[in-house]
Amino acid sequence: MHALMKFLHVLAAIAWLGGVSFMLFALRPAAAELLAPPQRLPLIAQVLRRFFWLVWPAIGILLLSGLAMLLGTGMKNAPLGWHLMLGIGLVMFALFGHLYFGPFRRMKQALGDSNWPEGGRRVGQIVTLAITNLALGALAIAAVIFLV
Repeated sequence: MHALMKFLHVLAAIAWLGGVSFMLFALRPAAAELLAPPQRLPLIAQVLRRFFWLVWPAIGILLLSGLAMLLGTGMKNAPLGWHLMLGIGLVMFALFGHLYFGPFRRMKQALGDSNWPEGGRRVGQIVTLAITNLALGALAIAAVIFLV
């Protein structure tokens, strides 16, 4: 059972962090290079909408599989890195919730009003939060690898 939980945990982390990396370092720069805001911003909004349908289950899987492994080992017996990963993960979940219900929601509203400058500003906020979450994800992985 532990191996299954670990597999699901790693798979969900790859989906989330890999998707964030793709958005930040491939799709967004290419779209900015090739498309004007009236084409670029709706594309980014639609890609994010679809990606977030993957992130929500990934968060649930990360939380449930991580807690299953942590509680199965026992909180007192778990390595420091596991505790750090849990804390960092909870911060990441909260940041994603803020990103989704704040800037992403406001970006969709701005695009509905064809307010391209406001939509672009909201994409900038999303990028900042996504970079923060990507860095936190790397920190959580490092904690588990180096503090076991």
